[in-house]
Amino acid sequence: MLHGHLDVVPFDAGDWKLHPLSGEVADGCVWGRGAVDMKDMDAMILAVMRQRLSEGRRPPRDVVLVFTADEEAGGEYGAQWLAREHRDVFEGCTEAIGEVGGFSVSVEEGRRLYLIEAAEKGIAWMRLTATGRAGHGSMLNGDNAVTELAEAVGRIGRYEWPVRVTPTVRAFFKDAFDIEIDAVDAEAAVGRLGPLARMVGATLRNTANPTMLAAGYKANVIPQVATGHVDGRFLPGYEEEFFSTIDELLGPNVTREFLYHDVAVETSFEGNLVRAMADALRAEDPEARPVPYTLSGGTDLKAFSRLGIRGFGFAPLRLPADLDFSGMFHGVDERVPVDSLRFGVRVLDRFLDDC
Repeated sequence: MLHGHLDVVPFDAGDWKLHPLSGEVADGCVWGRGAVDMKDMDAMILAVMRQRLSEGRRPPRDVVLVFTADEEAGGEYGAQWLAREHRDVFEGCTEAIGEVGGFSVSVEEGRRLYLIEAAEKGIAWMRLTATGRAGHGSMLNGDNAVTELAEAVGRIGRYEWPVRVTPTVRAFFKDAFDIEIDAVDAEAAVGRLGPLARMVGATLRNTANPTMLAAGYKANVIPQVATGHVDGRFLPGYEEEFFSTIDELLGPNVTREFLYHDVAVETSFEGNLVRAMADALRAEDPEARPVPYTLSGGTDLKAFSRLGIRGFGFAPLRLPADLDFSGMFHGVDERVPVDSLRFGVRVLDRFLDDC
């Protein structure tokens, strides 16, 4: 299965050099919201399929194309709905490729890594609620919901999660730098990655970031209820540890509920599909070094994994060394080089012949 989502996140057009809905080609790049996330891959899939159909070339195995809505909001009306209501569409699909992987990153010693997503952190968007005694702001109140919530949010926001080296993270450093890492030296190893450090660093531990707070309606009224929101992400294999820690940090007087909750996924970086991806990259770029990595966010792959489909992030792009590609996901002036798209079409075409 080749899958991509068609929706994009919002934008403020005034912040952009070119209008984010223009799709304009300028300075050798296609500009616009979604150019990186993920209309680049959608376009490459369509270009490859159009070319192969026009030339009458069939791949050695059946290919299912899936384009979804709603991925940026969790996929409830897209991939999740398809996987739940139309399982027949995926009959026989055992493997898949999709977004957030396969693009190049230039690091130390002139190494050009191609990051192939083999794992994703799980998602736990939570609403926290504290309930207390309402009253006049001038009175003593030992049961203040705002205080209770603020203290819980502070504990969560300041908590230092322990480093956990998952199989994919360990394989990333082994394949990228020929080094073995453990929990003691993992953070030092991340320091070698330059702009990539922020992205990979988030995959060394669970995270829980407070994002929203709401309480009260007047300065001199103590409210009965205070709420907050937390964006939680947990590593494959560490969901139970994540929630037990969160509950301990919340304390007895704050409750949590899910706004959105989805699984972490991980697969080994081996087998014929991995070989086909690596061979296709090296055929177009002999200096390519394909490596697995963990995505700190999430994709439609979570929904498809429930159907037993083994998936990877593989949207191949050879990128200029000075382009902060990962920083443009949901960012301003999102763009992708035209030459990179042409490269990706050639790689995907080779991949389909050998997958």
